[in-house]
Amino acid sequence: MTDSVRDGQRDPVDDWRRLAGTAVLLDGFHALKHALRFGAEVPVAVAVDRDAALALADELAPDVREALRALLTEVPQASYAALVPRPHPTGVAALAVRPSREAGLARLRRLPRTAPVVVLDQPRNLGNAGAVIRLAAGFGATGVVTTGTLDPWHPTVVRGGAGLHFSTAVERLDVAELPPGPVFALDPEGEDIRGVRLPDDALLAFGSERSGLSPELRARADHLLSLPMRPQVSSYNLATSVAMTLYHWSLAGARPRA
Repeated sequence: MTDSVRDGQRDPVDDWRRLAGTAVLLDGFHALKHALRFGAEVPVAVAVDRDAALALADELAPDVREALRALLTEVPQASYAALVPRPHPTGVAALAVRPSREAGLARLRRLPRTAPVVVLDQPRNLGNAGAVIRLAAGFGATGVVTTGTLDPWHPTVVRGGAGLHFSTAVERLDVAELPPGPVFALDPEGEDIRGVRLPDDALLAFGSERSGLSPELRARADHLLSLPMRPQVSSYNLATSVAMTLYHWSLAGARPRA
């Protein structure tokens, strides 16, 4: 028995099963690390090898080492594997309380903004959505909004975002419910983005991987922009398009928020 399992301590597996229906799965060490850095409430966290996880924290995340030491409970491999859909190489998983929708919407709607909101219009690929949230976190975007049926808090999206959902506002909305601000939508027929300065209060909208912008989003757009692309190349990956657009915005002098 390790020092993480003491007499009288609650069984983390029981806690996990009680919370799993409503909590956010943090799949792997890095997702847990990022969630803790940005203030997530984490009621239960497990590791197959607690000492190895803490050693990883010593190496990569000493700022959250003490929080991890207090949270992590060691469980057998079989117990861990039964809790997660796909075991992570680090053997670490946790459940976090999802931020309130009201707080997320208030953050998205607050003006003035110091950074754009990224809008994914009817995205289809869960991994791409997660990669976009990770990019938005890195650039300090105000938030990421999805339209359509994809759940931006799906476990696969959270895994792709490496737990960085907790660093920014992430919500699903209809086009009619988008936050205020001018909509700059990416479209192959739009104006070359290199000649446009993107304001901090912009909504940067990107169509789905297959169909592009929906008619509803296109009608809502104030500006259509295109990314530079060599002739006969059909498209960029969604996350690549978002990265290029956020980088272009950042060239105007914006800096990622501390």
